[in-house]
Amino acid sequence: GRCARCGENVVGEGTGCTAMDQVFHVECFTCMMCNSKLRGQPFYAVEKKAYCEPCYINTLEQCSVCAKPIMERILRATGKAYHPHCFTCVMCHRSLDGIPFTVDAGGNIHCIEDFHKKFAPRCSVCKEPIMPAPGQEETVRIVALDRDFHVQCYRCEDCGGLLSEGDNQGCYPLDGHILCKTCNSARI
Repeated sequence: GRCARCGENVVGEGTGCTAMDQVFHVECFTCMMCNSKLRGQPFYAVEKKAYCEPCYINTLEQCSVCAKPIMERILRATGKAYHPHCFTCVMCHRSLDGIPFTVDAGGNIHCIEDFHKKFAPRCSVCKEPIMPAPGQEETVRIVALDRDFHVQCYRCEDCGGLLSEGDNQGCYPLDGHILCKTCNSARI
């Protein structure tokens, strides 16, 4: 047959080899990048071109977390390439492959839950983050006197009555205190 690289006839025993369903002179079957001989060596075929292993690995994208070449499936997010197991939340280190995620202002990747824990406003009463319940995407935050409250924490400071619902609904602040109408009237 004819050599797929140089086009000349391959004549004589031991002067040729077959690879990628083609015939080559032993001397012509070399890596497309470094020209090292590939007969009897492991090689990678990309678009009918042969590459030695080191040269092939150099052509691969590198993971933006571990900087190692990505040999199998590439996960693309935030304009970068990742190994699926390297794409994790910066707080809990859980893999985010196929899981909703978000990115903070510094470009750090977070699972939604940890993002809320870190960046959600904190309730001025219980000091816990005001964030959606598990399985929910939204929550209610009450803001009064430049302070944040969970709905259940938004209570009169004197009687403890819930200010967000019921007969005592509404906030009647006095001297920086959160009060219901009755307790406000009593203080005045």
